[in-house]
Amino acid sequence: MRAGPSQEDIRRHNLGALLRHVHLGGPISRAELTSKMGLNRSTIMALTSDLTAAGLVREELPRETGRAGRPSLVVRPESARVYVFAFDVGPDRLAVARVGLGGVILDRRESERDRGAFDLDELAGVLAGFARQMRRKTRPDTVCVGAAAAVSGGVRKADGVVRFGPNLKAEEVPFGEELGRRLGLGLPVSVGNDANLAALAEHSRGVGMAVRDFIYLHGDVGIGGGIIAGGHLLGGHDGYGGEVGHMVVNPGGRACGCGSHGCLEAEVGERALLESAGRVSSGQQGRDAVRAVVESADRGDIVAQEALSRVGDWLGLGVANLVNIFNPEMVIFGGILREIYLGSAAQVRSQLTLHAMAPQRERLRLRTSALGDSATLVGAAELAFAHVLADPLEVLARANA
Repeated sequence: MRAGPSQEDIRRHNLGALLRHVHLGGPISRAELTSKMGLNRSTIMALTSDLTAAGLVREELPRETGRAGRPSLVVRPESARVYVFAFDVGPDRLAVARVGLGGVILDRRESERDRGAFDLDELAGVLAGFARQMRRKTRPDTVCVGAAAAVSGGVRKADGVVRFGPNLKAEEVPFGEELGRRLGLGLPVSVGNDANLAALAEHSRGVGMAVRDFIYLHGDVGIGGGIIAGGHLLGGHDGYGGEVGHMVVNPGGRACGCGSHGCLEAEVGERALLESAGRVSSGQQGRDAVRAVVESADRGDIVAQEALSRVGDWLGLGVANLVNIFNPEMVIFGGILREIYLGSAAQVRSQLTLHAMAPQRERLRLRTSALGDSATLVGAAELAFAHVLADPLEVLARANA
């Protein structure tokens, strides 16, 4: 007969659950925690006392209650003291943030990245250098409890190796291992696909917070996707799930960096839009170039309008396919796709009407990212905090040691 969970297992679970409420929901009273967690007041008091003693939360009297009697203490995350490092490696930018418990971005650095060959030594050095700069500015009593990176490419779940990243020009790169060595914090660096992590961010802190089934589409140079099904990320067997950018929508169409033709990424991504708008020869590229096309279309530029219309048709067809397969409640457009969708919403909706089955599209909502350009960093931070929320006291003790 299999033994049930021990008292220590139950305590560890409850500590993590309580800390998760505070981390994701912000300040919350003991009374509310009692109700949400289904535990008695004395157990909640013991749990908050443990987390307070560890320096993960603090308790204080509410500012105003409006009620008679003794007020319930409010539990707040120690955002300034406990933090993680979040990294974002995109085709044309590098970003690092120091994120406090509770999801507060305490500090941030960003730089442009050359779209040339993927130089692991150089990139890890730049990112670790930014992290050291931020760490030197922290108080002596602060503690880093984790680190994670969002990468524009397919990441193997087992070891965080970047297996393929056509737009990064990366293949079989032990990115997390090298970045962890450069950081020198004695902490592993978790690695995830940028669109998957952005989807988690929108689910935890963005427009998809109360939604259990949605598809997040992320545009950078290419197109990525994160699928939340039943409240959980659909990661796939080895971690490569969500590569919707390589769904073929136009057989025999534009060549894609993955080696195929007519992928959604090839027909909708940055290069497709800029070529259609006649702007490749000018040397323009990146998010600013995409935004310039959308702004020109808004001002009546016929060429820009036609380019957006063409891209919008392919985007709508891709979304219709995804809607038919996954029946999401919501589709969220992030990265440069936010601007592309806003400029081509009529075409996207038209393709949905033509190609998505009525039952799947009737209650579908189309939204843009609430977290904007920070979505990937926020997602990486949540990945880094996952270890803390699973076993708060053990992780903190190891970090302090």
